[in-house]
Amino acid sequence: MDEILTYAQAAPAETVSYATADGLLSSVWLLVAIPLLSAAVLLLLGRRADRWGHWLGVAAVGAAFVLGLTYFLGLRGLENKSVQLSLWDFIAVGGLHVDFGLLFDPLAGVFVLLITGVGFLIHLYAVEYMAHDPGRRRFFAYFNLFVAAMLLLVLGNNYVMLYFGWEGVGLASYLLISFWNTRPAAATAGKKAFLMNRVGDAGLAIAIFIMFATLGTTQYDEVFNGVGALAGGTVLVLGLLLLLGAAGKSGQFPLQAWLPDAMEGPTPVSALIHAATMVTAGVYLIARSNIIFSANTTLQLVVVSVGALTLLMGAIIGCAKDDIKRVLAWSTVSQIGYMFLGVGLGGAAYALAIVHLLAHGFFKANMFLGAGSVMHGMKDQVDIRRFGGLSKYMKITWLTFAAGWVAIIGIIPFSGYFSKEPIVEAAFAREGWTAWLFGGAAVLGAGLTAFYMTRLFVLTFHGPKRWTTDIEHPHESPPLMTIPLILLAVGSLGGGALLATSVPDWLTATAGLAATEEHHTVLPHLAIFFLAQGVTVLGAVLGWYLFRNGTAIEPQPAGVVVTAARKNLYSDTVNEAVFEKPGIFLTRALVYLDNRGIDGLVNGLAAGVGGGSGRLRRLQTGFVRSYATSILTGALLVVAAFLAVQAGWLA
Repeated sequence: MDEILTYAQAAPAETVSYATADGLLSSVWLLVAIPLLSAAVLLLLGRRADRWGHWLGVAAVGAAFVLGLTYFLGLRGLENKSVQLSLWDFIAVGGLHVDFGLLFDPLAGVFVLLITGVGFLIHLYAVEYMAHDPGRRRFFAYFNLFVAAMLLLVLGNNYVMLYFGWEGVGLASYLLISFWNTRPAAATAGKKAFLMNRVGDAGLAIAIFIMFATLGTTQYDEVFNGVGALAGGTVLVLGLLLLLGAAGKSGQFPLQAWLPDAMEGPTPVSALIHAATMVTAGVYLIARSNIIFSANTTLQLVVVSVGALTLLMGAIIGCAKDDIKRVLAWSTVSQIGYMFLGVGLGGAAYALAIVHLLAHGFFKANMFLGAGSVMHGMKDQVDIRRFGGLSKYMKITWLTFAAGWVAIIGIIPFSGYFSKEPIVEAAFAREGWTAWLFGGAAVLGAGLTAFYMTRLFVLTFHGPKRWTTDIEHPHESPPLMTIPLILLAVGSLGGGALLATSVPDWLTATAGLAATEEHHTVLPHLAIFFLAQGVTVLGAVLGWYLFRNGTAIEPQPAGVVVTAARKNLYSDTVNEAVFEKPGIFLTRALVYLDNRGIDGLVNGLAAGVGGGSGRLRRLQTGFVRSYATSILTGALLVVAAFLAVQAGWLA
């Protein structure tokens, strides 16, 4: 109780303003333009760029990284460390005025370096990984389109620009996940990712409409300065809609089902989307909108609850998966849950979530690419039950994967400890019983993470060989694939300490991310340290002990919890029962109503007119006697009517 925490409370109200970019920083638009232009060139030139198109893609992202680093260093000399650039009027309709503007501040800067830096290494890796794929040029075009959209997302200076980047990321991810569209599973996964993200995208779009309706603007600074004038209910609804968008893009409950299925795409896609970029977009959205979320304690509680629930769900399911990429996918779901937990805690805990996001980008990209290296040497085998003993044959992959393993489980002094431990401590700094609830969830998640990641590591690289008969000599990957692994492994091991000591201070210049008032934890810092480390070590030791001699190749009968974990905690079943089946029923009912009701009425009238016309047509016989009879009958009727009127019968 006597330990003090300085980052668990909401930041005080402040006026947000950004300086106008000039000098070198006035060219920040090049960060988006370069990868976008390269994508356009690769798509427009077609097969003429097959021989060199991949290198254009790599060079474009590399150039964006160099520029991003230059701009990042340029911020250090500015007083408020943030500049914005308005390029042109993007939308001007009535009272709606939206600039095509960019904002480069400490938060955007660290995301730019992550996207382009880790993205460059993944691009380099993909050159060799996709070497024999006939669609490699098209792959790099989609890859660079994705990078450009992600950069627009984090650099936009208003929510409309963020939304355009948001939608671009969704489109590019669909193209990449379903890249091998001749495979039914890949095509289905792409559609699933696209449709589930549409739910979150709709929430974000409605939130933007509410901003304009209530505040008359979507500019970040104007929105943040006006939040204090909004009613509490409006802020709550606005925040919940933003959270829905964030949950969809970051694979958080209840929109997490698309992310593991996205493993059907090429492995570099998994590394780029599920480590460094797309899945972190939701965390960026909440961190950027921190003034909105900090204005309502109920909203913060909802974000923390979503993060805690998702981190446990992902960890539990990850313990029961046998596909190497799906284990890492559920690990990503869980680790982003930690980030949501951090941003939900408020105050400078936002910065802690960003530290974990950056560290996670290194070690998760490292592990995804390591998984691709294993698959490359094992003829695309993905079942960890069919691995074993690979440390003797793939030493570089083994060592670099080991670096990612010790980083993600959070053992001191490796990267994950410095990025995840502060979030655990921040959870214990909440008031009342929620400190024990969310702190306990964070500690339990740490133990489960250590267990399933150790299981993955041991079954893949240690224990007896369990290879299929067609694999005789697994081989190490070529240098173009192992060099990125080595660089990412270095970042995985040492990046956490560097980030933890520099990023929080750097982010204080970003609105709402400054350290605030002190707050007590419910446990002493030393007790939290030993608790978290003890549970982590226990999970790792248990995982190594249980799987050191391998595992059964075929699924074995299991208890209720393991069976549920194998079936994704029945989340897909729930989605089918709650959304899919009612949706199908509603669709069929609407089709029936349309066919029998609306179309039935229109078609019935048409049929009636047609039938009447057919009967009238029978009078047209073509014989003179028929026409004479008709004329005589008509004349008699006219005479009879005249006589009736004269006689007063029709008066």
